[in-house]
Amino acid sequence: MTEKGIPFSINSHIAYAEGSVVSKTIIDKKIGSITLFSFDAGQGLSEHTSPYDAVVQILDGKAVVTIGGTGREVASGEMIIMPAGIPHALHATQRFKMMLIMLRAETPQREKDPPSIAV
Repeated sequence: MTEKGIPFSINSHIAYAEGSVVSKTIIDKKIGSITLFSFDAGQGLSEHTSPYDAVVQILDGKAVVTIGGTGREVASGEMIIMPAGIPHALHATQRFKMMLIMLRAETPQREKDPPSIAV
């Protein structure tokens, strides 16, 4: 785990490893987690489904993120939301690093007409 209250560089906090995927948990709580990943070119995560929404922030390089059968290229500085219950996969078209933010809290149903606020 990363020490709280101490600044750190996200990109230098995880290194690449030849022919591998590396992960490092930054924080893990009941309501969610933040994990850094590095992928060597050609590596990936096979298709799977999560019961929770997840946000991927690309920190370095490029990857293809496939959600529900549709692949989208994402590059450094971009993020993509992977919705709960939809199969998704990641593939490194080149070396890339990402931050995965897993949101484990349930999302309440939105009301059709939210209550107005009196001012």
